[in-house]
Amino acid sequence: MRVSCRPLATGAALLLLAACQATPEATPEAAQRQYGHLTFKPCTLTSTQASDNVEAQCATLQVAENPAAPDGRKIGLNIAWLDTNNEGEGKGDPVFFLAGGPGQAATEVAAVINVALREVRKQRDIILVDQRGTGKSNPLTCVGADGKEMALDDTIAPTTQAIADFAAQCATSLASRADTRFYTTTQAIADIDTVRAALGVDKINLIGGSYGTRVAQQYAAHYPQHTRAVVIDGVAPNDVVVGGDFANTFEAAIDLQAAQCKKDAACAKRFPVDTRTQLKNVMDALAKAPVEVEYRDPGTAETKRDVLTSDSVTGLAFMFSYMPELSSLLPVVLDEAAHGRYAPLMSLSSMASRSLGVQMNRGMQWSVICAEDADRYQEPAASDRLLGPEVARMFFAACPGWKVGTRPKDFTAPLKSDLPVLLLSGQFDPVTPPRYAEQVLKTLPNGRHLIAKGQGHGTLNAGCMPRLLGQFMDKADAKSLDATCLDSLSPVPAFTSFNGWEP
Repeated sequence: MRVSCRPLATGAALLLLAACQATPEATPEAAQRQYGHLTFKPCTLTSTQASDNVEAQCATLQVAENPAAPDGRKIGLNIAWLDTNNEGEGKGDPVFFLAGGPGQAATEVAAVINVALREVRKQRDIILVDQRGTGKSNPLTCVGADGKEMALDDTIAPTTQAIADFAAQCATSLASRADTRFYTTTQAIADIDTVRAALGVDKINLIGGSYGTRVAQQYAAHYPQHTRAVVIDGVAPNDVVVGGDFANTFEAAIDLQAAQCKKDAACAKRFPVDTRTQLKNVMDALAKAPVEVEYRDPGTAETKRDVLTSDSVTGLAFMFSYMPELSSLLPVVLDEAAHGRYAPLMSLSSMASRSLGVQMNRGMQWSVICAEDADRYQEPAASDRLLGPEVARMFFAACPGWKVGTRPKDFTAPLKSDLPVLLLSGQFDPVTPPRYAEQVLKTLPNGRHLIAKGQGHGTLNAGCMPRLLGQFMDKADAKSLDATCLDSLSPVPAFTSFNGWEP
């Protein structure tokens, strides 16, 4: 699960990944291809964050918005098919990739998935379904009276009331085109099975990332007869409250990063004050007196002046902790800030809020977390955590005014299954740490948990993982995998200056 990180208050209130858009092209009738009962046409999946486009086949499947009212409003599920790279026919059981968030559209991360699943695709088709409420599957996009997408005012520090007011306006804008009660995980897994049946296949394989691990577990529990094998990366147990444990998981990730620096002689010498302490010191200083900073905008190279707050620094640290390549910058920029030089922090904060602020569909996200998580959240007692209870308050601030669906009584029950399941974790993951996967593994006798050393949130592309995914999908046997190739992974050293780390 990801949070977009503008100043923390909104940043930790929204989950996140990449920005792409499926762009079907006009094609002659002869170019159409049939897959089961679905007719696909060539399309190009493009991405602003990837150098390559992905050529695919696209189709739309109409389903009832409310399953109990099949003659009521219909919504179109946007589906992309990445056919096997093998010159012959692919295996009969395709792989469905389930995106994260909640709020991310599967087709919008096609470039990333195409690379991560390159070995899988040699034998199996990849199916990307934009979960209802995301991408082009009747997205729950907040639109104002002027027809333009609404946005929170990011020039001021957000409050729970501001988010609640924004959500109320969003709910009003959606009333005529969506019933937000029917955009939950429960409806999503029913959609997946409807797509499976429309493709004319009996069994499918599931690969879920982050929030997609919840979707995968729910599908495997309710449709075991149609599930062949499962991969869950960045595992969220069914009973975890999305957003409710971030204070603890982020703290643990920062502690691991600090410990890593202490083990490295050059890093320990350069930064005698550990990362966690340095971050707390900078946060405390800015909480007492936010600083107006002159900095160079990383997108335009213009010189600007803005106010740097404690929340924006914490949000930046949280976002950076997802990816080791970014978290390696934290010690040096925090050290600069500790000496009164805030421009590097301000530039990075500006870059983060702009590049990650629009990647999740908020309406769909609220429909999921308000129905599945909000009422289960219990605010912890006061503590000295870097992230305080206001993070979760912001996270669930939209829920009182949102039209909320329901969840099955067994929704939080652990997945108990004999299916082959491969569980993946990043050692330094700040939101779905390895202990989550270990919890889920307890009820999966044919499961296996692999931890990618030095990695953060999301490991499908780490080292030899693409090859292991191909082998697992081929044999559907997690325990027989030779995963020693993952031993070559190592943590990214911390930058000791803006020139990089010391050799």
